[in-house]
Amino acid sequence: MGSFSIWHWLIVLLVVVLIFGTKKLKNIGSDLGGAVKGFKDGVKGGSEGDPATPAPPPQQVSTAQRQADGNTVDVEAKSKS
Repeated sequence: MGSFSIWHWLIVLLVVVLIFGTKKLKNIGSDLGGAVKGFKDGVKGGSEGDPATPAPPPQQVSTAQRQADGNTVDVEAKSKS
């Protein structure tokens, strides 16, 4: 029960060709090749691209903007004595 001989593989190949046909096998092969090529291009493009830039920190609201907004409540913090 070791590995199959070359004759076993040739018979399996012949049965596959008879079932699917050469045209369908050619299409499957070209689709698979295109997928592998696309994967390789994606991996290359991802590693060479610019590193992800972090989002800028949120801007502080100026006093003029706070005064212009009627909903803002200006509170002064006091320390405990």
